Amino acid sequence: MLFPRRRDRSAIAGWAAVFASLGALLGMAFLPSPYVVEQPGPTFDTLGETDAGPLITVPADLDHPDSEGSLTLLTVSIAGNPQRPLTWVEVAGAFLDPADEILPMDAVYAPDETIEQSNEAGRVEMQSSQAAAIAAALLHEGYEIDAEVTIAEVLAGSPAEGRLEVGDRILSVNGETAYDVYSIREAIAAVDGASTFDVERDGERLTVTIEPIEEQGQRLVGIVPQNAFTFPIDVSIELPNVGGPSAGMMFALGIVDRLTPGSLTGGVDWAGTGTISATGDVGPIGGIEQKMHGALDSGADWFLAPVENCGEVVGNVPDGLRVVAVDTLDDAMTAIETVAAGGDVDALPTCTAG
Repeated sequence: MLFPRRRDRSAIAGWAAVFASLGALLGMAFLPSPYVVEQPGPTFDTLGETDAGPLITVPADLDHPDSEGSLTLLTVSIAGNPQRPLTWVEVAGAFLDPADEILPMDAVYAPDETIEQSNEAGRVEMQSSQAAAIAAALLHEGYEIDAEVTIAEVLAGSPAEGRLEVGDRILSVNGETAYDVYSIREAIAAVDGASTFDVERDGERLTVTIEPIEEQGQRLVGIVPQNAFTFPIDVSIELPNVGGPSAGMMFALGIVDRLTPGSLTGGVDWAGTGTISATGDVGPIGGIEQKMHGALDSGADWFLAPVENCGEVVGNVPDGLRVVAVDTLDDAMTAIETVAAGGDVDALPTCTAG
């Protein structure tokens, strides 16, 4: 007599365990992760237009449009935030794209910071960056300007809370004149220990000492300063929905080009990044690897990189892009003019290992 074969109960149990494990892994894959992903963002030619109109506007009688080349500013997009974290599946996908970088959430957002607060801080930084760029460009062109720095925000729970106030005019930091936002950051970074602020509040001069904290590789006191300049001519920059200070150098170059007869670029397509001080110093930025990929995608042949970012540039330059390292607005101008004139481009400074 034949009987139906009984299934091996141990085999059934084994398969059940496998499926349970796969189900658990699948479930975990869609759980929120503590990471964000930096990606190349939109690019904008400072000599061109956006949906809001001309990116840079100068008085009509002083305007010399350059339609031959480009001076493109670059942005970085951040995927993920404290209110909408990426899943592990989304983070894993970033491993497949060399233009993406995975970062801990707290490398981008301060503890308990909302996306709205981050966007507002970025807006203020962009506003100050544009003002500093206008100042740097006008000073380069021989104009005189008046400048001051005020406090736009004091962060709750920061070392500055209760000591500095919104509206305070910062006169100096650690004995260094507060000419613009950049000079304040440099003065704080240059001193170990407490920083001394001389401020003007309601017509009274005060001296305040604050111990900075170390966060994300920076010495911070917890204020958002903003530039306030008085310019001799009207210059405006329109770039909606973009925040941060890293476009400063490219704004300044675009303004100089608009105010200068002829084509600064000589028909060459440039892209670049870097903060700018009112006196023309170029500072480091974040996300330079993503910005180099964005530059190549925009059609640029040449890329201007802050000297202080060279450690991140070496070994990460996409094929087809040439990088020039710059420390000042004058350095950037020299590079652009040399390439436009067909000069010795091999003599231009670049980033090297070590």
